[in-house]
Amino acid sequence: MSTKNYLSIYAKSFNWSGFFLPKKTYLKCSVLYDFCRTIDNIADQNKDLEIKKKELEEFRKKFESKNKSESVVKNMWDLMDEINISKKIVDDLFEGVNSDLKKEVRIKTEKELFIYSYRVAGTVGLMMAKIFGVKKRESLQRAIDLGIAMQLTNIARDVVEDEKKNRTYLIKKSKDTFLDIKNTILKADAFYDSSFEGIKDIPISCRFSIIVARRVYRHIGKKILKKKDIYDYRKAGKIYVSNFGKIIQTILSLVDLLKLFFIKPTEYERKIEYNLINEDISLNERI
Repeated sequence: MSTKNYLSIYAKSFNWSGFFLPKKTYLKCSVLYDFCRTIDNIADQNKDLEIKKKELEEFRKKFESKNKSESVVKNMWDLMDEINISKKIVDDLFEGVNSDLKKEVRIKTEKELFIYSYRVAGTVGLMMAKIFGVKKRESLQRAIDLGIAMQLTNIARDVVEDEKKNRTYLIKKSKDTFLDIKNTILKADAFYDSSFEGIKDIPISCRFSIIVARRVYRHIGKKILKKKDIYDYRKAGKIYVSNFGKIIQTILSLVDLLKLFFIKPTEYERKIEYNLINEDISLNERI
């Protein structure tokens, strides 16, 4: 498979954890990431809104028509055919990115937040799980949860950057923006917790990589919580985990790996959020 390997260029945390994947699996994940990143790059480029809408529509048409002269499209369709990824999941991803192409984006309810987070990131978690060969329904739900958790972390981290684009994803429940950021991280933590048990259904050869990605990304939220207030948060700039921090989280991930061997199955915890999404999007058809 020939890819642009955006994974190694943009996704530093994911590329770090990808080191622990078998090469064939890493290449499949890279194909998925290249496709997703191509869509994101269209939406995030510094061009007029109408131009971005047109370019996204053109790329979607190439995807819909299976235009295999475009390597990113060809590789994605080959991957979808190989591991039986429903096109509806990819359609959800397009809808999520398309919803950002407005002069003003304002998410006002938790339902809107969960649907958006599913579309732009839960879809990716679901497709990743399918790459790993996960079949169990509840584990696929938990894979969606991990994607949602990571998106909520992104939202909590990128408030300043999103403000410049006239986008607000925080649910406004107080006059204190930093409190709303904290609440978003707490929501993310609930989804991170829910995702953990599902990792047990990932093959052992791939399991540690996802544990590392989960732990490293979750640590971004913990670093945000150490900020005193919104002034301290804005002053810090974009918060990330250093290479040394990634090493520490990778070592701690060994403890998580051991925990997975001993945890007992529990009832799925995020039924309320899952049902909220399911009111508008039939997740059963995607899973």
